[in-house]
Amino acid sequence: MCLPRKPEIRGEKASTALPNHPRLSSRIPNWQRGCSARRDGGDGALGKPYALSMITALIRTRHGPEALAVTLSALVPAVTAGLVGDAVVLAEEQDEAIAQVAEAAGAVLVVAQRDSWAEGARVARRDWLLCLDAGDVPQEGWIRVLDRFLGAGPPSSESGRFRRPQGVAHALLRALSAVLRRRTVQAGDLIHRSLLAEGVRFPAPVRLPASVERDPAFG
Repeated sequence: MCLPRKPEIRGEKASTALPNHPRLSSRIPNWQRGCSARRDGGDGALGKPYALSMITALIRTRHGPEALAVTLSALVPAVTAGLVGDAVVLAEEQDEAIAQVAEAAGAVLVVAQRDSWAEGARVARRDWLLCLDAGDVPQEGWIRVLDRFLGAGPPSSESGRFRRPQGVAHALLRALSAVLRRRTVQAGDLIHRSLLAEGVRFPAPVRLPASVERDPAFG
């Protein structure tokens, strides 16, 4: 199923007046065209529809519209393959430039305090959610990895996590999580929407044999 042509914009005082941004026009993917393309198994895909494994991409925006465009573009092969069925963009406040990028991609824009994953899960159309930060780029083979993980029929209490080059901030986050003895959802996680409900505890995620990296322009 393709993404909707016109996104919903949710949250307080969501504006639909969108400016033109010529600099971004070449970087925003046409997901509608991608959905109509032949599923030819690009980027390690299996060359078949993913009707039973479609996921929603949740993308937090913290680095502006350019970073969002980079991540949406990186997801196009998965849209073409039929793995990613829709996208939800999370923003802390209304931003016309981000709204334009979301509209061009056919994504839902949610304006929510602290751009939380839980807010995005409430409007996601699929049960399995791929959490990303704007500027994240999944690396080669990730489509096949997610297909195999979901094709195994994992329980909703199980989650997966992409590998990511670990900087100081990431290492500190992992240490703090261990001290508090609680699991936190991170960008790069594949998680069932039920686990984002408040107060739900879940086991450590499965380490997936694929990685996600930051575009160097956005740190």
